[in-house]
Amino acid sequence: MRGQSILEVNEICKTFGPTKALRGVDLKVRSGEVLALIGENGAGKSTLLKILSGAHRADSGQMSIGDRPFRPSGPSDTRQSGVAMIYQELNLAPELSVEDNLLLGHRGTGGGLLIRNRQRSKVLDALRTVGLDGISPMAIVGEQSIATQQMIEIARALVAEARIILFDEPTSSLPQKDVARLFSIINDLKKRQIGMVYISHFLEEVREVADRYAVLRDGENVGEGKLEDVEDDTIVSMMVGRDVENLFPTVPHCPGEPWVKIQELTGFPYPKKINIELRRGEIFGIAGLVGAGRTELIRTVFGLDHLLTGSVSVNGESVRSSIGERIKAGFGIISEDRKNEGLAQNLSIIDNLTLSRLADYTTLGVLNLNRRKQTAEKLLNRVQVKCKSSGQAVSELSGGNQQKVAIARILHQQADILLMDEPTKGIDVGTKAEVYRMLGELAATGKTIIFVSSYLPELLAVCDRIGVMARGELRDVRDTLDWTEEEVMRVAIG
Repeated sequence: MRGQSILEVNEICKTFGPTKALRGVDLKVRSGEVLALIGENGAGKSTLLKILSGAHRADSGQMSIGDRPFRPSGPSDTRQSGVAMIYQELNLAPELSVEDNLLLGHRGTGGGLLIRNRQRSKVLDALRTVGLDGISPMAIVGEQSIATQQMIEIARALVAEARIILFDEPTSSLPQKDVARLFSIINDLKKRQIGMVYISHFLEEVREVADRYAVLRDGENVGEGKLEDVEDDTIVSMMVGRDVENLFPTVPHCPGEPWVKIQELTGFPYPKKINIELRRGEIFGIAGLVGAGRTELIRTVFGLDHLLTGSVSVNGESVRSSIGERIKAGFGIISEDRKNEGLAQNLSIIDNLTLSRLADYTTLGVLNLNRRKQTAEKLLNRVQVKCKSSGQAVSELSGGNQQKVAIARILHQQADILLMDEPTKGIDVGTKAEVYRMLGELAATGKTIIFVSSYLPELLAVCDRIGVMARGELRDVRDTLDWTEEEVMRVAIG
């Protein structure tokens, strides 16, 4: 029966050392509904889902599924209780087949042996439900697209006969057409009376897919209800604990003289003969669909990807294509892949900030640790990173605070030309507003910024000019005031 409570969470608390991640959180998930779990980075959303999935244990509180207590001792116990987790970072065995991934951890065995014939019909039915009836169960998972792997994760939950599915930022790596496909599947799951918890930082996405909402702030409940009864501004105010007058703050800045010239830039397979002239103090946005070549352009400009033809010059001086020469010329980059490329997760915040430029802290080869620490802490204050200390491991920070560390790193590097690939990906609306303000302040000091984003509202709100890419080519460049979302998409789809 739709609307019947199938999962209840009461007074859940969780601490990590001195940090209180959850402070008496309550939650109720109903059958056939999607509950949007909303909050800033560090609010406790992912911690709560990890407790529900069995990855963490709560320090105190009670959980129940139906009328039975729910105390998972680990992920396997959670699956057997009918709860499945779809992580932001896909949790599949890429070298195994689709069928093997769907049946991993499944209890349908006889005498310790998996009876494939008995399970094949379940596998095929699950694949059909998520729109993958055209894929072979023997296909290797690692050879499939990210969108297909996301659907395989959901199919695995169906094979396990999950009654509750937890989604943690499931659309962060999906192109728009696959987001629509995911939402269609979620609607089908609702018809099957499956209850879902859905984390997303995009409020327009939440409104499209969810029925109810619950807001966490600093590990506590601060609001809940039906989405149809609440305005976006009210939700954002709950998240940040104050009224947010402007989700897209702009700082006055005036682009100056031509500074960076990109001519006939070509790589393999992308970009293709890109020509851009950038000015000092300009925020230049790059839009386009996933696969349009935006990231390849950024990487080729920085020297990470091989340059086939073309040139990059700064203030009239040609710059060789090696990474070292580009850094000397003032280039700095923020990678879209924060986890694997943007930051060294196993190192401290201070190491991530300063390792790319240690010369200021060394005398005769001896590192002045106090001077380095003072500089790092000034930078952390400037970009408002929430952390225990500069010695804390980057991996312990929330996604939004990690992104601020990445921005602080290129500021410490004293880069004048900032190449930013999806700098607001996976961070909450409050932190996004801080990043937008920071970009404006950097432009006001004369820094040149290339801003790649899949989120058109932020490009239209923050940038001075926007160029649209399609199939590796820069199809059109206009002043931002001359663009609309519809016109950007028209050019992007060719």
